[in-house]
Amino acid sequence: MSVTSTSVEESLDRAQAALTAGGGLSGTGFWSAVATVKRYPELAERFADRIAEIDEKAFRQWVLLTIPLGLGTTLAVAASLIGIFLVGLAYALDGFLAVLVFYAGFVALLASTHGLGHLVVGWAVGIRFTCWFVAKLTQPQPGVKVDYASYLRTNPRGRAWMHASGAIVTKAVPFLLIGAAIAADLPVWAILLLPVLGVGMILTDVFWSTNASDWKRFRREMSFAQDS
Repeated sequence: MSVTSTSVEESLDRAQAALTAGGGLSGTGFWSAVATVKRYPELAERFADRIAEIDEKAFRQWVLLTIPLGLGTTLAVAASLIGIFLVGLAYALDGFLAVLVFYAGFVALLASTHGLGHLVVGWAVGIRFTCWFVAKLTQPQPGVKVDYASYLRTNPRGRAWMHASGAIVTKAVPFLLIGAAIAADLPVWAILLLPVLGVGMILTDVFWSTNASDWKRFRREMSFAQDS
């Protein structure tokens, strides 16, 4: 274990030096060190805070926009409430305007509930967060940034389900709104569009997210759970 601790410390030294010099984490062994700490949870108490400091500094170098946690959470909850209001407003409207307002509410719910899902489940399992963020203009959906120290101190199954929660919530939204669309007396095509979108989102997860996003992180953390 002393050899393992030494290798982790050396990687963190390289990562810290690279960031101080204005570079990135590539080639420093930082993420290999993080994986080692996950594999040997007894190392978390020694290295979690330092890893979190390096991770946060690297994050601030590439992220497009950050929003304080309290403000971002308030905005996300407000967006969800607006989405619910718009869906309800569609009940009082007719024709294409009803469809337009309903789907505006649907989009607001999709955009806001993903991060809130991560936040709620994360807090439930012991993970804390530092801020909300937008990664880039081509990926405007807001995310919520984990505090890596609390993340490493949380058991891997908890980490895994935190990652999965956002995807689960957003995939549930179109199916949950089918009843509301029927009650709002939307045209048949507008009602059928919801399950089509829902299935499309699920297929996107199956063929993309399992290799690149939340489900990839879920599988990664579950592998640490199986090793422990």
